[in-house]
Amino acid sequence: MSGIDDGPGPGPVLAVVGWSGSGKTTLLEFLVGALAQRGLRVNIVKHSHHDIVLEPPQKDSARLRMAGAAEVMIASPYRYAIMRELRGAEEPSLREQLARLGPADLTLVEGYKWETLPKLEVFRPGLGKPPLHVDDPLVVAVASDAPAPDALAAGTAWLDLNARDSVLAWLSNWMMTKPKVPPG
Repeated sequence: MSGIDDGPGPGPVLAVVGWSGSGKTTLLEFLVGALAQRGLRVNIVKHSHHDIVLEPPQKDSARLRMAGAAEVMIASPYRYAIMRELRGAEEPSLREQLARLGPADLTLVEGYKWETLPKLEVFRPGLGKPPLHVDDPLVVAVASDAPAPDALAAGTAWLDLNARDSVLAWLSNWMMTKPKVPPG
């Protein structure tokens, strides 16, 4: 997933990866808030291995999906959502999901650690899980609550997870140097 495109698209795409409980969502919430305050448009793709329940089963949209609708759009003056039932079909690829998003200055992806795209790892040794950056050369930065190891891969940034502004500064710099992912 690389290439330059001057038209609409997801902007640079960065996956934020790490083990459950490492603080990915908390860090993303801070980063998105700070970037939005600067006037940047940030999209998020959040992968889940679980069923996604957006409305209780008795609501009209859920009832219509259960009746067999392929897609249901809920629209209001405040937001809209499109729910597509896969009904046994293969999960769409990340590239397909990115193509569905509107234009953005940056798209952050939570999860999808198997995808071939640059990654920011959130790593907490206290979780007792192994670091991902050791086996994944696409990890371009690690935000951690521990000091950098001696054997850190060349070119990998080590960031203090507890100094979120330094992570934001790194991300802002990274955005300036990365090409957009072409839509579709």
